[in-house]
Amino acid sequence: MINAVILINAQTGLVQPVAERLAEIEGISEVYSTCGRYDLVAIARVRDFEALSDLVTARLTGVEGIRDTETLSALQVHSRHDLESMFSVGL
Repeated sequence: MINAVILINAQTGLVQPVAERLAEIEGISEVYSTCGRYDLVAIARVRDFEALSDLVTARLTGVEGIRDTETLSALQVHSRHDLESMFSVGL
């Protein structure tokens, strides 16, 4: 499983429609609207780097209103949530 963070800037006034469209795309597990340098952060979870390449270069480019993106491929996932579920004894 490949995880990536995709930082997205949308055209003015199109943040909400872009976020809604992104959330429908297979391989995008979550979309967050943010304040700061980027308008949206999408979390991608795909089977391999070819699928990530297809997601970023083919499917995301088809979303009207995206101005630019920056994709960060995750090397390792560090999450308290994942660790807690692995060691949970059902309490």
